[in-house]
Amino acid sequence: MKRVCVVLGTRPEAIKFAPIIRLLKRDKRFDPVIVSTGQHKEMLAETLMAFGLSVDIDLQIMRTRQTLSGATARILEGLDAYLPSSKADVLLVHGDTATTLAGALAGFHHRIPVVHVEAGLRSGTLSSPFPEEGNRRLVARIADLHLAPTWGNRDNLLREGLPATKITVTGNTVIDGLRWGAQNATGWDRTELADLDTDSRRVILASAHRRDAWPRLGQIAKAWKTLADRSDVRLVIPLHRNPAVREAILPVLNGHPNITVTEPLPYLAFCRLLDRADLIISDSSGAQEEGPALGTPTLVLSEVSERVEGVEAGSVRLVGTDTDGIVHAASSLLDDDFEYDAMARAHNPYGDGHAADRSVAALAHWFGLGPAPTLFAPDTPLLVPGLGADLVRNAS
Repeated sequence: MKRVCVVLGTRPEAIKFAPIIRLLKRDKRFDPVIVSTGQHKEMLAETLMAFGLSVDIDLQIMRTRQTLSGATARILEGLDAYLPSSKADVLLVHGDTATTLAGALAGFHHRIPVVHVEAGLRSGTLSSPFPEEGNRRLVARIADLHLAPTWGNRDNLLREGLPATKITVTGNTVIDGLRWGAQNATGWDRTELADLDTDSRRVILASAHRRDAWPRLGQIAKAWKTLADRSDVRLVIPLHRNPAVREAILPVLNGHPNITVTEPLPYLAFCRLLDRADLIISDSSGAQEEGPALGTPTLVLSEVSERVEGVEAGSVRLVGTDTDGIVHAASSLLDDDFEYDAMARAHNPYGDGHAADRSVAALAHWFGLGPAPTLFAPDTPLLVPGLGADLVRNAS
């Protein structure tokens, strides 16, 4: 039995790792250990709990208003203390956070093979998204196995000189999590959202939190407020807990009657909100994959994206952070049924709900414990049941 050290620290990592961890726990070939850095401590525990999981080792590195360097240093120190006694045969990291970078580096320092889940995403611009693009590129240089969600991600890695034998195309596990969440969501868990199912207005799910957007959060919030002046829409904003985000956004919204600001939702309630939304306006990486999977037009608050497949398919549109640009793009979709339907029916390029199966099979094959998995075929439609009805949304 191979001991698998899964290092995570943020809510998105928990969402995307959970389907893999659940499979590893049922597989007699593996002994998974969940190591939390505590980067998003409360949201992380809550999300894992939704999947029936809990943290095994908690490094508790979180500090108020911590810097990237400070967080990275504390994660390295925590893992440096834990890994020598961990008996880990392999260390898994996901995506592009400070936890990802420090986890991979700690594994490298302790000569533990590193597997990078969600590998190969590239925006082509080192400063955007920041620091995620830099983190991804650095992890790629020391990882031993790369689980790339798409064939485009694989091509990025090949162009950087990584051998094809170390890359497996799996699809994105966020779609596995979304499918599971949509099937299991039952309530809102927030009194301010209790009337959402009966509200006749079109719902816009809005969020912004990335560090490179911080200087422009005020103008993003102004765009949301302008859209909320329409009588036919209701904005729902699960607000990130980072004080810098709240201080920039909350004063602008100023208790607008068509805006519902809520604390970050439990994962199952968030899946329900994703399904209820008519439009998504966000800088979230997950939204760029979840929106297309649900057939929900998604406007991304950035000039560039590392998830180009959705943009190319037409299910995602880059709108930047300028107030007028955001308002214009959203209003066009709300006012033009043909334009809206074109985005809603666009191809979903990110997954078929079996990325976790391929990831575990790839790990087993890498250890010589099983055959290589069949690679993800992006033309396979995803079945995401609507809440309360069987629905194929976004089949190609």
